[in-house]
Amino acid sequence: MLTTTSRATARPARKVTPTRLRPAVLVASVLALAVVISVSTLLGAANLGWTRVVHEVWAQLTGGVSPLSATEAAIVWEVRLPRVILAGLVGAALAMAGAAFQGVFRNPLADPFLLGAAAGAGMAATIVVVAAPSVTGWVIGPLPLAAFAGAIGGVSLTWLLGRSAGGGTAVLLLAGIAIASFLTAIQTFVQQLNTDTIKQVYSWMLGGLNTTGWREVLITLPYIGLAGIVLCVCARLLDVLALGDDEAASLGINPARVRIVVLLAASLATAAAVAVSGLIGFVGIVVPHVVRLLAGASYRVVVPLSLVGGAMFLIIADHIARTAFAPAELPIGVITAFTGAPFFLLVLRMNRGQLR
Repeated sequence: MLTTTSRATARPARKVTPTRLRPAVLVASVLALAVVISVSTLLGAANLGWTRVVHEVWAQLTGGVSPLSATEAAIVWEVRLPRVILAGLVGAALAMAGAAFQGVFRNPLADPFLLGAAAGAGMAATIVVVAAPSVTGWVIGPLPLAAFAGAIGGVSLTWLLGRSAGGGTAVLLLAGIAIASFLTAIQTFVQQLNTDTIKQVYSWMLGGLNTTGWREVLITLPYIGLAGIVLCVCARLLDVLALGDDEAASLGINPARVRIVVLLAASLATAAAVAVSGLIGFVGIVVPHVVRLLAGASYRVVVPLSLVGGAMFLIIADHIARTAFAPAELPIGVITAFTGAPFFLLVLRMNRGQLR
């Protein structure tokens, strides 16, 4: 017969959930991202030979002789690498925005796509493209600003509609689907009035990363970088908000102010991503939940690792989209939907007790 002491000794130790991002985990994640970027750059639809691409990179670093022709070198540096970096930026933006929305709304199903942020950004950006196509390439101009305003408007409408209907996770989710469908309908209507761009709107709705060199990377980098800094700094505050508004207020934190700052930063990241990639769904659900399963539920862990994991996820998805049926190319939204839809159902089942 076991004594009290022996029973306590025999009891299995409780698993401690990490509340801080361990440096080793961050370093391993960044190294994994570097590997994904390297592989996706070395291999592509154009069969250049990965060893020849490696020699090209080495020649650029050392000033040696490249085995690639000028055209082949341009494919590597002006087509393939910019697209890989852009995919990483867009994936990072959508994943960390999804994690932030889940923290703000305390909703495991919150996502830029499902909350209407992506649809709002897409609608506003489409209107700018149709109304003023000559100014859409400005780094600080109407396109990203309009997309940002549209993202804020979409999330605000979702929140207001969900609140008026009684709140709750399921109600907020249904409100987001309704608002996203409505905003997408407006976007489609605008395109129908401008039939010369109708092909572009369907490409937009399915998502894509058609780059013209480094232009799109330079346009999105300042916005996504700023949003990423704000969200990583606010990650600790999201942990406090998870305890409840009263607890947060007792610790000297203004919950409303934190929610506004995080909402603005997440909407800015979403808008910057949508402005160059169109509507790409499920990234904001898949990546944060995988991070929670592997590394812990604290937002000090989830937000930065979602940034890195989102970059990896979309680079891989884009690589499949451009190489699976080369020279034809699949919309990247199709690849993320194949992965995300089953995962969404899994998350829905895992959190069914909260959907009230």
